[in-house]
Amino acid sequence: MTNRERAMNILHYRPVDRMPAVHFGYWPQLLPEWAEQGYIPKELAENWEDGNAVDKAIDKLIGWDFNWNTLRSPKNGLFPLFEPKMLEEYPDGSQRWLNSEGIIERIHPGIVSIGGEDDYLLKDRDAFETLFLPKIKFSPERVDYDYFLNKYPAEYEAADMPIGLKLGSVIGEIRSFCSVAGMSYLMYDEDEDLFADIVDTYAEMQYKCAEEVLKTGAKFDFAHYWEDICYSNGPLLSPQIFDELCAKHYKRRNDLVHKYGIDIISLDCDGRTDRLLPTWFENGVNTMFPIEIGTWGDQFEAARVKYGTGMLGVGGMDKTALRKDRAAVDAEIERLKRLSALGGFIPCPDHRLMPGTKFELVQYYADEIKKIRL
Repeated sequence: MTNRERAMNILHYRPVDRMPAVHFGYWPQLLPEWAEQGYIPKELAENWEDGNAVDKAIDKLIGWDFNWNTLRSPKNGLFPLFEPKMLEEYPDGSQRWLNSEGIIERIHPGIVSIGGEDDYLLKDRDAFETLFLPKIKFSPERVDYDYFLNKYPAEYEAADMPIGLKLGSVIGEIRSFCSVAGMSYLMYDEDEDLFADIVDTYAEMQYKCAEEVLKTGAKFDFAHYWEDICYSNGPLLSPQIFDELCAKHYKRRNDLVHKYGIDIISLDCDGRTDRLLPTWFENGVNTMFPIEIGTWGDQFEAARVKYGTGMLGVGGMDKTALRKDRAAVDAEIERLKRLSALGGFIPCPDHRLMPGTKFELVQYYADEIKKIRL
């Protein structure tokens, strides 16, 4: 049985020979750490990307079957991006940068983290129409028609893993280029109509990108969203406003992929997601990923109880166990066995593996996951 068959069978409640060992990639700082420790060659650490040949080579060294985040995508974000530039440097070595999404960040040398939002460009309708609107409209240059028509079909047929179509993001990417503060001001205090226009315009471009790719005849096993719009205590905006702004766009885009035979639609949102699940699930998203454990604990079982067998999952493995010891990994595997028995669930670390993750524990985990029988 191929890994594509295993994954798709599990998510359709069909028989499989074993559980696949699935992952979601690595923090960029982890692979050089493993190279320094002698576990992987340095050239692999320097050239890794999700789903590329290096990713597959590391899979073989560890024992992974595949990376769920193996996606193909049109250019469905800001296009072109802003040109990053340093705006100011301070005596302590920190710097103020305009990043590629139009956010002004404060960067501190030696600190590995998301940059601190210091300011942002998208403050009013004039900034939207002059700086951003040209970057979020559809144009044929966003789709590599030659690749999807002539090169991708052979890649798909040769792949021993599911490959997804990246649908983009209804609001998570907008949060990225508005900033959390900017999004909040526009949405609640300054210009609700402008914010709705931003959401609608961005959604139209992403719908058209997906439609153009699918019209080439390219095959995909699933479709996938990226929507980091939650944090440790819940969503970054009111669930009611989220539903009003976004539900129609999820439904339209998901109806499109259903038309082309894609019935697995996964969504990556970090943080505590339970209050946004109704909008996603009721409008066609049916697969939680990567199901962060965080400080709030398992979210999948509660969602399965609430929504039934139509709620699927890929993820839900507390990756911090892989920084500890074999006993911690064994305890996590026992919990995952119970979740796997519910059906429609594939264990996967709940986000990218971070620095300090122990290579030998990852090998052990991947080997033990393959022993799960359904």
